[in-house]
Amino acid sequence: MRRLNEFKVPNFKFKKIKMENAENIDDLKKSVTKEKNKIYEKTNYKTIKEVFVRSREKYKNKVFMLQKFNPKGEFVQITYKEFTDDVIAFGTALTKKYNLKDERIVIIGENTYHWYVSYMAMLCGVGIAVPVDKELPANELENVIKRARATAVIYSSKKKDLIKKVEEKLPEVKYFIQMNSDDDLDGKHIGMNTIINEGKRLIKNGDESFMEIEIDPEEFKVLIFTSGTTSNSKGVMINNRNLAENINAVSTYVYIETTDRWFSVLPLHHTYESSIGFLLPFAWGASIAVCQGLKYIVPDLQETKPTAIIAVPLLIESIYKKINKTIEKSKKTGLVNSMIHVTNGLKTIGVDVKRKVFNDIYENLGGNVRIIVSAAAPIDPKVGKWLQNIGVCFLQGYGLTETAPISALTPEFDARVGSAGKAVNCATIKIDNPNEKGEGEILIKSETLMIGYYEDKEATDAAIEIDEHGDRWFHSGDVGYLDEDGFLYITGRTKNVIVTQNGKNIYPEEIELMLGEVKEIKECMVYGKEVEGEKELLITVKVIPNYDEIKTELSKNELTDNEVYDVIWNRIKEVNHKLTSYKAIKKLEIKKDEFEKTTTMKIKRYVEINKNN
Repeated sequence: MRRLNEFKVPNFKFKKIKMENAENIDDLKKSVTKEKNKIYEKTNYKTIKEVFVRSREKYKNKVFMLQKFNPKGEFVQITYKEFTDDVIAFGTALTKKYNLKDERIVIIGENTYHWYVSYMAMLCGVGIAVPVDKELPANELENVIKRARATAVIYSSKKKDLIKKVEEKLPEVKYFIQMNSDDDLDGKHIGMNTIINEGKRLIKNGDESFMEIEIDPEEFKVLIFTSGTTSNSKGVMINNRNLAENINAVSTYVYIETTDRWFSVLPLHHTYESSIGFLLPFAWGASIAVCQGLKYIVPDLQETKPTAIIAVPLLIESIYKKINKTIEKSKKTGLVNSMIHVTNGLKTIGVDVKRKVFNDIYENLGGNVRIIVSAAAPIDPKVGKWLQNIGVCFLQGYGLTETAPISALTPEFDARVGSAGKAVNCATIKIDNPNEKGEGEILIKSETLMIGYYEDKEATDAAIEIDEHGDRWFHSGDVGYLDEDGFLYITGRTKNVIVTQNGKNIYPEEIELMLGEVKEIKECMVYGKEVEGEKELLITVKVIPNYDEIKTELSKNELTDNEVYDVIWNRIKEVNHKLTSYKAIKKLEIKKDEFEKTTTMKIKRYVEINKNN
C-alpha cells in the first residue's frame, strides 16, 4: 500500500507578478539594512518546563497559535494563557486522576492544537512522550505501542478508525484519548476536552500538583522511532536538556522577535518541527500558524502572513519553481533579474530595498516572510541564492533525530548558501578520517545528543564513540567537510555511498543535485545496481519524468514510452559529460509511480532499491 500521498507537493498557484515598485527604485532608497555581524545573546534553559513557566508569565496575553478547527471557517487565535492553562489542566488530570505519571504515552495525529497541548504536558511532568508518524498503518502502530510499552494513546479524530483496528490487540493500554472530543469515559475511551475540564476543576479546588513537579534535565522524556530510511527503525531516547539546548543553540544565530510568526507545515512527530517549529517560537513569545495541509499552503500563507517558514528542500524548491514560472508567465523574468542586480548593488552600500522592489513575490507568500529555513536533506544552492537575492534570509540547518535535532545552523548574519551551517554553541563537529579533499564521516559532540537507542545497547555503542576524555561522539553516517571558517558542507551519506572496485567513492546526492537541474526530470534517485556475474555496481538512476515539459518540448499531447526514455536519456548524457567517467550514469529506469518517502520527504532508498523494477 502506498503511503504519505498527502505529502506529494501540490500544484501551487500564485498571483501574477507586476513588479510595479521596480519603476520607483529611486523613491525606495530610504530603507537601510540593519547590521547583523555578531552572535546574539545566548539563552541558558535547562528544561522545557523552565521555558514553559517563563513564557506563560511573560507572554500570557499574546497570541500563541492560529488554527482552523473547521476547514471552511476562520483561523482561531489562541493566547499563551489559554494554551498554558490547557496544558496544566490536562497534565493535572492525567497525573492526579488517571494515574499516568511517568507512563509512556503515544501521540498520533496531524498538526493540531491538541497535539501541541499533549506534547507540552508530557515534557512538563506527565511522562514519556512517544510521538509517532500519523501515516503508520495499523500493524506498525500496534508494533510501536507495544515496543514503547505505552499505557495510553492520544489520537486525533482522523485516526479514530485506525485506533479501532488496533485497540483489541493492546490490552496493556489503559486509555485511548481522542483529541478535541468532549466524550465522557466509556471503557478505555475518553475525550481530551473532558480530561482538560476535569483538570480545571481540580485546579479550581486548589490542586497545584502538576506545576510542582520538578523536572530532571537528564530524565528520559521523549521516545522517537526513526523513519528507517536506511535501516530498521530505532527508538531514540531524548531528555529535557536535549530539547532545551535546541533553544539555546538557535538563539545565538538567529534573532527572533515576539512579532514573528512560524508557519507549521511539517509533521510534528519529527524533532525538526516539534523542536524548531514549536518549542523555539514558544520560548520567544512568537506565534505559530498551523497549515491545514499541503493543498491549502498558498491560501494559508496569504491568510496568516507568517514571517518564518521551516521546510524540507522539496517543498522550498517547489515554491521556488512555481514562483519563477509565474514570473515567466507574467513576462517579468528580465525585469526581475535586472532588479536583483540593482538591489544587490544597493545593498553593498547599506541600502536595502529588496522587500519593496519584490513586493509582489512576497505577497504570494503572505507578505511578511523574512526567514526560510531548509533542513533534512541537501538543497540546490541556486534556490537559496535566489531567495537571498530577493531579500529573504535563507538559512540551512543540519542535525538528526539523534541530536534532537540541531547540530549546525547557518547564522543569520553569515548565511552561506550551500553550507549546512556552523556547529551551534553547544556542539562540536569534526571529520573522521578525512580524505585528500577533507571529506569524511561527520562526527558530532553535542548537548543535544540523545541518551541512546531504546533497549539497544549494541546499536548505541556502535553509534556513539567515547574518547579518552569521556566525550561522546555520534557517528552521523553523513559525509562532508569543514571549511577554514568551520562551516559544514555535506557531500553524501556513508550508507548511500557507492564504492567502485578501484576504491572510488560515488555519492548519489551529488549526481542527483545535477539531475535536479534537468527540467524534464521531476524526481530522481541514483543508486548502485547489482548485476549478476559482475563485481562492479552499475550506476543507475530511477526517474519520474516531467511529462508536461516533455510534451512541450516535443509539441505533442501524447507520448510513447520510447519518446520519454529518449528525451531523458539525452539529458542524462549531457549531465554525464560534466561528471568524471567513473561517476557517469550507465542505466536509466523510468518510474511511473511515486517514490516512497518518509514524512520529511526523503526517498526511502532501501525500499526503492529493493523493489522489483
